[in-house]
Amino acid sequence: MIEAEWWEYDSVDEMADAVAGDVGFIIESAIDARDASLLALPGGKTPLPVFQKLAAQKLAWKKVTIVPTDERLVEVSDERSNARLLAQSFMRAGARVIPIGGENADVAAAGNIADARLQDLPWPPDLVWLGMGGDGHTASIFTGPDMQNALDAPKARRAVGVRPDPMPADMPVARVTLTRAALLSARTLIITITGEEKKALLEQAIADGQSSKLPIGRVLAEAEQPIDIHWAP
Repeated sequence: MIEAEWWEYDSVDEMADAVAGDVGFIIESAIDARDASLLALPGGKTPLPVFQKLAAQKLAWKKVTIVPTDERLVEVSDERSNARLLAQSFMRAGARVIPIGGENADVAAAGNIADARLQDLPWPPDLVWLGMGGDGHTASIFTGPDMQNALDAPKARRAVGVRPDPMPADMPVARVTLTRAALLSARTLIITITGEEKKALLEQAIADGQSSKLPIGRVLAEAEQPIDIHWAP
């Protein structure tokens, strides 16, 4: 049974204020407990207002390490890179951003490289923050032949390479992604989405649980911790 609590807001700006406050508290608590904080954050447009408000907070950013939950296999300087987005958002504040991707035609090798980089970090993350695409993917766990590799990877494995099939029309590139086990190892798990269609899709995926055909449903069905879902129209 997926234990999910929904937080609904009147606007994206209101959601951004609330989520930035929550993430700031998670960072402060982690630094108080362990003198460091590790976050796995998403790419895309929905998190941007939160990133802006979060980066403006006066936190001990030099003790914060950020990794993408997933990455497109493009150069880090490419505008499609999630690491580039995270670096632009948080490095000025003082956080360390660790890329997990890069241009690589060998998807399996890219997954091995990403996994090795994550193995060097103190695990588990204090926060995994997920988004969801209109097709029900989360991180870069898409439907297709590589989905099971990401869902069923051993617990010790933190990242794998994936080639969505079919490729997303707006971003037709291979990826690396945190595995289901790595995503669900987080001390705290949150999701942010916007729009009525995504709300309905996520509600159905949660209701379907293990029988869901959507990656987000299959990921969350294995969650042992409660999940906070933040939604704005």
